[in-house]
Amino acid sequence: MPPLSKAHLERYLSERFGGTARVDAVVPLGEAATSGAAKEYGYGKPVKIEFTVDGNPHSAVLNTTSPGPFGHEHMADRAQMQLWNYGAYNALQGHVRAIDVGATHADGTLTSVRDAEEFFLLVDHVEGTSYIHDVARLQAGGELREVDVARSRALCDYLSTIHRLKGDDPGLYVRRIRELVGHGECIMGLIDSYPPQCGFITPALLEEIERRCVAWRWKLKGRTERLRQVHGDFHPFNILFREGTDFTVLDRSRGEWGEPADDVTALTGNYLFASLQAHGRLQGPLETLFTGFWERYIGRTGDEGVLEAAPLFFAFRCLVMASPVWYPSLDEEVRSRLFSFTIASLHATRFDPGRVNEMLIRGV
Repeated sequence: MPPLSKAHLERYLSERFGGTARVDAVVPLGEAATSGAAKEYGYGKPVKIEFTVDGNPHSAVLNTTSPGPFGHEHMADRAQMQLWNYGAYNALQGHVRAIDVGATHADGTLTSVRDAEEFFLLVDHVEGTSYIHDVARLQAGGELREVDVARSRALCDYLSTIHRLKGDDPGLYVRRIRELVGHGECIMGLIDSYPPQCGFITPALLEEIERRCVAWRWKLKGRTERLRQVHGDFHPFNILFREGTDFTVLDRSRGEWGEPADDVTALTGNYLFASLQAHGRLQGPLETLFTGFWERYIGRTGDEGVLEAAPLFFAFRCLVMASPVWYPSLDEEVRSRLFSFTIASLHATRFDPGRVNEMLIRGV
């Protein structure tokens, strides 16, 4: 956050209180002294502001959240915290009142967002056709064209390029693996979205998967050297193709940095999903794309470690694809094979692209 400027504070306070504000003092506040171990870490550095509005005295405390671990690495994390505070403080009897919530700009000015109900994002419109149409055509029995192979290779090359950029904060890798297991959009959130009983899918089966995923978190959380730039949701619905291999990606998700296996399993998992719906196994053109993608990616990156991380990310993707919420009309046999693949993946020490069909029939 830029240093607080008296002029910027006065402009902001005048707008907020509807009068002419004058700042008299800005005083940093610290934690109260205690006996024993001193508290040396906090989420931010509050400052007390003493000011007048049209001559009437006021005082307030300006709270900010500093970048750091505990889920505060990204600006959006810190914004979420302050937005929640604004509503929650005033909803609790006996709690200090929140006056406003706002944002600072690069030039040090302050803007209120107190009247916001929801936030939105405005992005460019890009022409193109979703890649899922290519995958669906192959699922329906279409022949493998040269452009299909070229597009899959282009997507592989794109990932191998963005994954070259290494991250410098090991804590972000730990966070990404932790959130893959525990976040509401990821494994535990998906498991909780399943109905109490859904055919062969029982609470005991879901609990087994969850336990194995937690064990996998402990296997991977120390692999912080693998932190790379990622897309985070690299599936066919988030890729728009134009002519040939010209494409644009959409809807990057869950952080700028993470495990490369996230992106690779997202796309190849959809090749598998489409083939399962067509044939009950991995075969034909979609097997060609699946196998070719893995071979090309490892050949271009030299990253054999992606095979060691893939099982946990495949578990996440399979829980989406087998979900009765996301895909309510999915054939039960396909759902069963996705669960077999998930369990087989979580039992393995690393993913073997050549054993996929064997993994599909282990049974649940």
